[in-house]
Amino acid sequence: MLKKFLDTFKSTVLSTLDENNNPFTSYAPFIKKDDKYYIYISSMAKHFKNLKKNKKVSLFFVEDETYCENIFRRKRVVLQCNSEIIPRDTKEFEQLVELFENKHGSTMKVLKSMKDFAFFEFIPFYGEAVFGFGEAYNIGGEKFDQLIERENLKGHSK
Repeated sequence: MLKKFLDTFKSTVLSTLDENNNPFTSYAPFIKKDDKYYIYISSMAKHFKNLKKNKKVSLFFVEDETYCENIFRRKRVVLQCNSEIIPRDTKEFEQLVELFENKHGSTMKVLKSMKDFAFFEFIPFYGEAVFGFGEAYNIGGEKFDQLIERENLKGHSK
């Protein structure tokens, strides 16, 4: 269920902390490789500057409200991650360019030559998923791809 849901997304909502520790939310196209998430963004972007100062980031994936059955139970996943910049002159950088181009199209042919752009790697350390009323899970497992039943929850009361 988790993989199928995440496979429907081409972009993720990013939440970072700015220089005053205020939350800042934006988005970026992403790819997933080896249980890690990658974005390719310009150093002119505020979230780039935020990630340089604070390596913590939250990735948010939420069902399009146009297609959800009930606005109060939109399917959603949040992943708390640590981030790292991938150096440009590496084999990994070239592999990521190719994967991005395969998933997101020819715009990468132009963006890959722009020296102000960089890849950020996001490594999840905590996550939650909600797929409906009474369907809330923690995310875990060795590859951070398993839904884990929450224990000791009483549920909703009136």
